[in-house]
Amino acid sequence: MEGVTPKFVLPETFDGVRMEITGQLGMIWELVKAPVIVPLLQLAVYICLVMSVMLLCERVYMGIVIVLVKLFWKKPDKRYKFDPIHDDEELGSSNFPVVLVQIPMFNEREVYKLSIGAACGLSWPSDRLVIQVLDDSTDPTVKQMVEMECQRWASKGINIRYQIRENRVGYKAGALKEGLKRSYVKHCEYVVIFDADFQPEPDFLRRSIPFLMHNSNIALVQARWRFVNSDECLLTRMQEMSLDYHFTVEQEVGSSTHAFFGFNGTAGIWRIAAINEAGGWKDRTTVEDMDLAVRASLRGWKFLYLGDLQVKSELPSTFRAFRFQQHRWSCGPANLFRKMVMEIIRNKKVRFWKKVYVIYSFFFVRKIIAHWVTFCFYCVVLPLTILVPEVYVPIWGSVYIPSIITILNSVGTPRSIHLLFYWILFENVMSLHRTKATLIGLFEAGRANEWVVTAKLGSGQSAKGNTKGLKRFPRIFKLPDRLNTLELGFAAFLFVCGCYDFVHGKNNYFIYLFLQTLSFFISGLGWIGTYVQ
Repeated sequence: MEGVTPKFVLPETFDGVRMEITGQLGMIWELVKAPVIVPLLQLAVYICLVMSVMLLCERVYMGIVIVLVKLFWKKPDKRYKFDPIHDDEELGSSNFPVVLVQIPMFNEREVYKLSIGAACGLSWPSDRLVIQVLDDSTDPTVKQMVEMECQRWASKGINIRYQIRENRVGYKAGALKEGLKRSYVKHCEYVVIFDADFQPEPDFLRRSIPFLMHNSNIALVQARWRFVNSDECLLTRMQEMSLDYHFTVEQEVGSSTHAFFGFNGTAGIWRIAAINEAGGWKDRTTVEDMDLAVRASLRGWKFLYLGDLQVKSELPSTFRAFRFQQHRWSCGPANLFRKMVMEIIRNKKVRFWKKVYVIYSFFFVRKIIAHWVTFCFYCVVLPLTILVPEVYVPIWGSVYIPSIITILNSVGTPRSIHLLFYWILFENVMSLHRTKATLIGLFEAGRANEWVVTAKLGSGQSAKGNTKGLKRFPRIFKLPDRLNTLELGFAAFLFVCGCYDFVHGKNNYFIYLFLQTLSFFISGLGWIGTYVQ
């Protein structure tokens, strides 16, 4: 008896109860599936297909227009009056307009020297240029460093002003608005805005200001961003692909067809009179730049995009910084759409087709539908149809349309066409946050007005070999600071759907589902990006 090991045996009734519960759940599922689940899921498929077609038509339209623009449209200096400003010994600098350069900052320890130095190096008469550093920093050490840098340039004869506020009311919009109230700004005709990581070339003003001088109906000239750290890691390469399409296609199409596009918040020159007429800067959303652009457009002002005029800037190289940026960029437009849609409809100064373009194309399809269909269809509805095989998804909707849209998106960055598959998986992951952000913006939920400044690492310096301040530890070898539970939850969901499709499915979606599972899992652990702070 001593060698006998006691055994724990479950009562026979337990297995019976378990089988009975399982059978009842299966019966309930069968009873609910046919009359409820299948019709609702099929309706969701139809809605997603409609949204996919809307997005496809938008992409094809812009593709056709950009081809026509490149082949037949005149260059901006031919479409608009453009006379270069020449130095004149007799007139001196009087033929140059007075230009204000605003550089908003917030604890920009790594990049403040780059932007200030680039602004002070602009090829423009010093007596016709005012540089205004709007420092909202909360770190006393950073404030002192920025102020000393301004004093250093002032000692060289540069007209640079260091401005601070008692609070951060209105965030960037509040700082820009406060800067325009200064008495020394009254005689300025134009204002150029550069974020703290932007570095314009010396001839920036000479190539842009003449368009405003000689065309009184132009309110804004927008330059293109060029990324100094696009090759830093896979995260920055993915961002470059998305933003290059925005600049190469979306901005160019808007400028060429309707003389309207959303101001990008930096690397742009505004006519101060247009800002004042539009009502000035407003902080009612986190996209004060787009807000001002829409209001100015409704008053008849035109915008010009110069794709050949490029300004160096930095992409977020940490996943945390990129997520905050994308939340602001997705939530803000949706919230602005909610606030301005009726104002756009009632406006009498703008042509009907321009209203259609702004409401349907600019806001609804690009800022809302594009995010919703990417997430809802490819991350929720399509995986669910694997668990409910009675729901039919046509192959043209699940394969052909997304393939065409992806190919059209690749025209902005042909050098990265081999990364298209990775880009698709990454965009699907980010569509989760963008969809959530658009809903927050549309319903003005808790984080609708959240503003988190995008962290910068000074990659403009590291590109030249100065890596001071950067820790070269791949994120994959670091424990995550915070698990991203949403991504991990969807990774588990997609993995279950992939396993089910592998065993019971007929369409071989499990290949995509397993790869998408891996993308969500990596994002959930924060293993994206090369450098950590």
